[in-house]
Amino acid sequence: MRESDRPSVVIVSHSAEIAAGLAELVGQVAGPEVPVVTAGGAVDGSLGTDGGKVLALLRAAAADGGAVVLVDLGSSVLSVRAAVAELGEDELERISVADAPLVEGAVAAGVALSTGCSHVEAARAAEEARNVGKL
Repeated sequence: MRESDRPSVVIVSHSAEIAAGLAELVGQVAGPEVPVVTAGGAVDGSLGTDGGKVLALLRAAAADGGAVVLVDLGSSVLSVRAAVAELGEDELERISVADAPLVEGAVAAGVALSTGCSHVEAARAAEEARNVGKL
């Protein structure tokens, strides 16, 4: 499988630092074969969400191996929803947005992708992470 054929994990957060740190964690757990890309922070570097960057990442992922998308809250969710609404039907078939906790879901999705799962299966793994007890 070419790297470009492997689905990626897309992390969307209000904070560039949170997105970058989580991308590093997913990369360490899932391995270098799983692409992890981020849209963190507003255009000016402040807290917020850059909707244009989110759309560009989703379009690039759809043109490549597909993606499972994880978001933190608020405007990040709205930005992903708006970007998804802009995608064509063929692009939508290659993107799964997971309704999952950001950290646990991203790690679960990355691990699933590292084993050869599809973006749909990885999104399911991310969503199942919600039910994993910590204590």
